[in-house]
Amino acid sequence: MSDEDATEGTEETATATRFDRLDRHPTEGPRNSLWSWTDEKSAARVVYNYLFVLLARLAPSLRVKSWALRRLGAEVGTGVSWGLEATPDVFWPERVELRDDCIVGYDAVLLCHEFLQDEYRLGDVVVGERAMVGAKAVVLPGVEIGADAQVAAGSLVAEDVPAGATVAGVPATPVDRDENGDGAGR
Repeated sequence: MSDEDATEGTEETATATRFDRLDRHPTEGPRNSLWSWTDEKSAARVVYNYLFVLLARLAPSLRVKSWALRRLGAEVGTGVSWGLEATPDVFWPERVELRDDCIVGYDAVLLCHEFLQDEYRLGDVVVGERAMVGAKAVVLPGVEIGADAQVAAGSLVAEDVPAGATVAGVPATPVDRDENGDGAGR
């Protein structure tokens, strides 16, 4: 591989968006794509997933929560804190990666699928080391949240969050931080 090829590949990776990482599955027929989920997953598997999702949402113990998430196929690092009522994707929980010491806050949702009219999309969700996803935030499929990044409570994360960045809002956008690091300098 030439230096030019290596540089070109790096630039493409650096500018990739969540949409570039989504697997698209066209669906046929008069109904929307939600009617096609049984083509990919058995009802028994979704019931199994749902039971372990409930355990991950409601168990008071972080160890039990991590165990339940691993049983679902999620990649769970050490020291992960999964908040009460937080919900991983019930159809494709195996597409969730939680890196060491990240926090997913109360009632946050990590979605790995989008059902649309004529297709459904699948994408991995990655929460980086020491990153924080605030209460009631929603993370869409294909999103990568970088190490030490922060997602404010109630945000809709539709794009990647760079390492160390803070985002807030619907859709989530970068927040300027003052010298104290508290975001008051917006």
